[in-house]
Amino acid sequence: MASDISFDIVSRVDRQEVDNALNQAAKEVGSRFDFKDTGASIRWSGDDVTMEANGEERVKAIWDVFQSKLVKRGVSLKALKATDPKLSGKTWRMVASLRNGIAQDGAKVIVKLIKDEGPKTVKTAILGDELRVSSKSRDDLQAVQRLVRGAEADLDFAVQFVNYR
Repeated sequence: MASDISFDIVSRVDRQEVDNALNQAAKEVGSRFDFKDTGASIRWSGDDVTMEANGEERVKAIWDVFQSKLVKRGVSLKALKATDPKLSGKTWRMVASLRNGIAQDGAKVIVKLIKDEGPKTVKTAILGDELRVSSKSRDDLQAVQRLVRGAEADLDFAVQFVNYR
């Protein structure tokens, strides 16, 4: 009798890649002519990224620069949630938060998708902020991965597949 094979569906952000993208964005913001004398900056503030400038358009431009650096480094833009620019004194501020883990509602959406459209031999379990998918067949697990990747556009978080055993 064959044993179950499993993998986990997670939503994790590689903090080092985000840090590298932030450093590249800070370097570009510091050297670009259109950001000169605007008080433009981007930096870590705890686990959040804070962007500041003297105009709303400048803050949005910093956010665009940061997003382009994230994409080049392979970080999904779904991994960050940004606030709208807000005026704080004389400077405009925008904060982007990192999102790790799959929320309970998101996990239920994936479980429902797998139960409705996936192979019937597949079992799913919600383990905290991740999902464990198991089956006796590797082919069924690969079909589930294809199914979840196809539905990822409709999800509001990025997914990765880990612990394939």
